[in-house]
Amino acid sequence: MAIAVYFHPASMSAAKYDEIIQLLDDEGAGKPKGRLHHSSFGPDNALMVYDVWESQAAFDKFGETLMPILSKVGVDPGAPDIMPVHKIL
Repeated sequence: MAIAVYFHPASMSAAKYDEIIQLLDDEGAGKPKGRLHHSSFGPDNALMVYDVWESQAAFDKFGETLMPILSKVGVDPGAPDIMPVHKIL
């Protein structure tokens, strides 16, 4: 079952977000298997992230790469809101 994942970190600047994306690309994880959608949005000093994943397992696998990168750049993602997806258009 697809899941929606919403992150609202306490503070994630656009610069930190861009650094995270670059580090994910460097690790070969910029386009992870199972991610159906990714977006970042909000003011430049407080970005949020919304993803749709094909399964919880795919999201959890990506977390093995993502979490050390977030720690490295000093972003605490907090606890994401994870919800089942009813429909994708």
